[in-house]
Amino acid sequence: MTDAPVRVVLVDDQPLVRSGLRVIMSDHHDLEVVGEAANGVEAVRLVKDVNPDVVVMDIRMPGMDGIEATRLITAGPVATRVLVLTTFDEDDHVYGALRAGASGFMVKDMALDDILAGIRIVAAGDALIAPGVTRRLIADFVGRPSAAPERAARPVEGITEREREVLTLIGRGRSNNEIADDLFISVATVKSHVSRLLTKAGARDRVQLVIMAYEMGLVAPTPGGRPGPAPRGLGTRAGQAR
Repeated sequence: MTDAPVRVVLVDDQPLVRSGLRVIMSDHHDLEVVGEAANGVEAVRLVKDVNPDVVVMDIRMPGMDGIEATRLITAGPVATRVLVLTTFDEDDHVYGALRAGASGFMVKDMALDDILAGIRIVAAGDALIAPGVTRRLIADFVGRPSAAPERAARPVEGITEREREVLTLIGRGRSNNEIADDLFISVATVKSHVSRLLTKAGARDRVQLVIMAYEMGLVAPTPGGRPGPAPRGLGTRAGQAR
């Protein structure tokens, strides 16, 4: 018996973009388009009706934009994840999408295979930031006064020293494989630590863990905007944001 396909809603004010993505996804049996919307209002209503796994969301749309729609969707009772897919990668759009609860941010000029992979990654519960949207944006994001959430002052209860090390490396943009290499543990063990961190922190996904690592001072943004050095004893090999 095969796994059920990832159920996707496409939200974009350009019909050509929606139809193009639908045609491409029709060739992939693990992805299923279950609805389309042309603006944020339609998207919020449609998500309530069809309960998709992932919403592929544009930002600039008439009426309600994608950021407000993302905020409403991720605040709802259904565990739907949002992957923002937009023509624009300006900082404010990334900040807005992260604040609103998006699990991923990609731009439309990326390779189609990468976009499809992004949908799968977000559906699996990981977070994804396009390589062109660098980690300096997350560092800058958490350093802004308007970005400091209530939980910044709330300690994470019961976090172990090993989990703190894993969280630090997540904050530096390491993938699970890279964390396993840095700490000389298995990928399965890393996944267990990440799962426990999500539970203890009440975090939705990996993006929130990255932000939390900065808020806790485990990773400090440097003047250039990149993550500062990890604590002594941790690896420093660069990895792509996930």
